[in-house]
Amino acid sequence: MRRQPPWKELSPCALLGLLRLGETVQLRTGYELIYSFPQPTPIILVVNIHHSRASDLVVPDRLITEPPIPVTGYHDAFGNWCHRCLAPAGRLRLTTDAIIRDNNQPDEIIPDAGQDSVQSLPEETLVFLLGSRYCETDLLSQVAWQLFGGTTPGYPRVQAICDYVHNYIAFNYQNASATRSAVEAYNARTGVCRDYVHLAITFCRCLNIPARYCTGYLSDLGMPPPYDVGDFAAWFEAWIGGRWHTFDPRNNIPRRGRVLMARGRDACDVAITTTFGPNTLESFRVWTDEIPDGEVPEIAH
Repeated sequence: MRRQPPWKELSPCALLGLLRLGETVQLRTGYELIYSFPQPTPIILVVNIHHSRASDLVVPDRLITEPPIPVTGYHDAFGNWCHRCLAPAGRLRLTTDAIIRDNNQPDEIIPDAGQDSVQSLPEETLVFLLGSRYCETDLLSQVAWQLFGGTTPGYPRVQAICDYVHNYIAFNYQNASATRSAVEAYNARTGVCRDYVHLAITFCRCLNIPARYCTGYLSDLGMPPPYDVGDFAAWFEAWIGGRWHTFDPRNNIPRRGRVLMARGRDACDVAITTTFGPNTLESFRVWTDEIPDGEVPEIAH
């Protein structure tokens, strides 16, 4: 039987995404966090779009606090832009609303990227071979070699790790835990995007592949509805073939509209907020929406 051309089998949404592939789009990104503090409390925030995307910003992601309070900034050891402030007792609203240009290209797939020997790795990548707070390489090394020692080194090996983790962990927001490590995710077989990433990073490091944790915004460009509730996303970058490559074991398909905020060894290094005292998170909203052609949104600044 003669088959239809491949494009005829696509949904209208997917077909539109292919037709627009590569066209520059504009994304509206932002968040609203509302906390309640019983007493004045210091906070560190890692909530800015990464400096590598600075030239793409149409409207900058300026942090707004209500009530207004002094905020200072600094770069951490990984080059991420951080804010620090002293939250007053009571209710504090933290928000930003930005517009960024995106090239609308999916994540690259480079199947022939080979694995670099440890002795040839750049010094700045070596820290991403080591165990960290959520990535216990010492406890998962034997498992990693048993599962992936027979795979082709380089891109195919990292992709095999992502395939395994994607199928092994069951995604469930109700089972989210701020303290779950890679070993715990491996044993529980459930979690959210950060758990997928921690387990995949750990397997990579066990196999001598530098891997670093990434957090940021992820749009629904090219994806069919229904869409998940807005949230920050987690993925990772692996050093193969002489440079960093993006991998996303949670979704495990090339995605578009990925906007990096911060990188680190694991989620501990890039926590959205670190509070030094008791508090209650009353409300949490994140958005990453395409701006239709010709629309001029109102941005609160």
